[in-house]
Formats: sequence, structure tokens, C-alpha cells
Amino acid sequence: MTSALLELPPAALEFVTERHLATLTTLRPNGTPHVVAVGFTWDDESGLVRIITSGHTVKARNVQRTGYAAVSQVDGRRWLTLEGPADVLTDPADVSEGERRYTSRYRTPRENPARVVVAIRPTRLLASGTLRA
Repeated sequence: MTSALLELPPAALEFVTERHLATLTTLRPNGTPHVVAVGFTWDDESGLVRIITSGHTVKARNVQRTGYAAVSQVDGRRWLTLEGPADVLTDPADVSEGERRYTSRYRTPRENPARVVVAIRPTRLLASGTLRA
């Protein structure tokens, strides 16, 4: 996953640290969107979105096949979408970091030996006007 580091404006950075669920959009083999509810974390230092999931899920398989994904968060009139190249990380250290960040934003995830991390390195930010300033 190589791309330029996306820098979020301060309002958007604050928004992605608030406790909200989001949607993850990937593409099925037939090109139609697969959209599911997810929790995600934003790592401002590395410019990385992390989503924990099981390795056998449709979302993980779609990312493995296409290498691209988008995550969107909405709260009333505030919304943002982060999209870009994506990978499925299976290294135990990467999974542990994903779990640690998820715990910090949401809650401790249940045990899951099949857990992986869908990692998105966004190259595009779409957002409501209040989050772009």
C-alpha cells in the first residue's frame, strides 16, 4: 500500500475520534457495491484507517481481490468518506494494533482467532463543508 499521506482538517480529525459507527463499501466480483456497518479507527500519524473483521468475510475477500475500499461516517449534517487503496493485514502485530485502537474508540472486541485488519490508506477525502474547513 503506497500513496501520499492524507492530512485531515482539524474538524474532520475530531470527527473521526468521536464514537460513531460507519459503513464500509467494497466491490463484489460483479461490480456492485457491498456496504456494511463497521467500526473503524483513524491513525493520523500513519494516515491509515483500520477495520477489524474476520478473514473469511465478504468485505475482507473483496478488499483482497480489488485492493480498494471506502469508509463513511455520518452524524446529522456532518459526514465524511475516506477512500483509497486497501489491504488485508494478517500479521499478529498488525491485528493486535487494530484491536488496541478499536478498544480505545469503541470497546474491547470479542475473541476472534480468525481476525484480520482491513487497512485503507486514503487518497481522497469527501466531507461536509463544516469538516473541510
